[in-house]
Amino acid sequence: MRASEDELRGLMISGLDGNAVDHAALLRLLVPLLRGFYRRRANGSADDIEDLVQETLIAVHTRRSTYDRDRIFTAWLFAIARYKMIDHFRRVRRLQPIEDLEDTLVADDFEEASSARMDIDELLETLPAKQARMIRATRIDGLSIAEAAAADGLGESDVKISVHRGLKSLIARIQGGDR
Repeated sequence: MRASEDELRGLMISGLDGNAVDHAALLRLLVPLLRGFYRRRANGSADDIEDLVQETLIAVHTRRSTYDRDRIFTAWLFAIARYKMIDHFRRVRRLQPIEDLEDTLVADDFEEASSARMDIDELLETLPAKQARMIRATRIDGLSIAEAAAADGLGESDVKISVHRGLKSLIARIQGGDR
């Protein structure tokens, strides 16, 4: 049985609120989800896949405080899973194409990813609210332009322009050292 986004998110939030039973249930439900994710992408042995699943579960548990309750849980989960997979490829020095790598912020390990996330949050705070929301929705949360537009009640062109202008501003700020 595959759990829905709402069920997983509800269990995560309940676990954050101190419900250990729900947190344990969440981790159990994530096992088959993560196994499938890694089987489709990692092309490793069963032991490698099981190691990746366990590493991801540990990261979900130890980094649960970084989860933003207002965000999509599975986007957060699969970001962790991608980082763990990249770390695994680095350890075994295997070249493997990773879907959408050019759109993914890659950190050396999960601790650095958390630091990168804080840096991103600080940078986004310097932008106008709409630009920051649209960059977060499309580039971080993984929504399509149409989904982000519908969720925020905007036109698709408005979303595209907001993302473009926001990214342009961030690039200028980073290259110029302005923060």
